[in-house]
Amino acid sequence: MSREKGKEGENLACLFLEQNGFEIIERNFFAKYGEIDIIATKDDVLHFVEVKSGENFEPIVNLTAQKLQKLIKATHIYLSKHRLANVYCIDALIVKKGQCELIENITMGAL
Repeated sequence: MSREKGKEGENLACLFLEQNGFEIIERNFFAKYGEIDIIATKDDVLHFVEVKSGENFEPIVNLTAQKLQKLIKATHIYLSKHRLANVYCIDALIVKKGQCELIENITMGAL
């Protein structure tokens, strides 16, 4: 996917999150192990959001176990860097044909 399409998907994802009561804290946090697309908060919970978008396939298939491990490591780096002890979860936000679907807590306790 082109960088432009990815950015467009992330913009739609941010709009979706804001419309659903999330406050965007940061976008595109880079750590040694990878990038966190969106960091948001809602109801005192930090959400680390991986955005996957696509038009002609199911975007969720690009969220591999290896990618998930990198997200977990990047999340721990973010929390340590900012000295946070907040309740948090890692979510996936799927953008397909302009529609958004949030899948919360994709690690289900694997942290």
